[in-house]
Amino acid sequence: MTSAAAGSPVDGLLATASIVLSLLVAGWALVAAVRHRPPDRVQFAGLAVLEVGLLVLGVLALVAVGGGDRPGEPGAFFGYLVTLVCLPPLAWVLARMEPTRWGSAIVCAVCLVTPVVVVRLQQTWEVLGG
Repeated sequence: MTSAAAGSPVDGLLATASIVLSLLVAGWALVAAVRHRPPDRVQFAGLAVLEVGLLVLGVLALVAVGGGDRPGEPGAFFGYLVTLVCLPPLAWVLARMEPTRWGSAIVCAVCLVTPVVVVRLQQTWEVLGG
């Protein structure tokens, strides 16, 4: 990590926990999809917990920006931030609209995209110091 990343509000335990939780929910949803099962309560609970974590991550990032810190690529950073907090609710809505195995596949796909967006969010913050 660069020295700019050391003070990054989007790096650390919360980001790592979000990535791990997202991958766990993706794994659970993949098993359900392979077994031809619709989304279950565990998937929806995982999406809700993931959303809370991502909202906290977003608030920490906005507080840091309000405190004078600046991401390296502000436009991309805020785009990724908005996308990140919208992903779990989008998965929830689409999975509720598709109460078949494909609903579980939707949850799996969105939960596989979420870690990528978290990492991109971290990278857009770090560009300034790199």
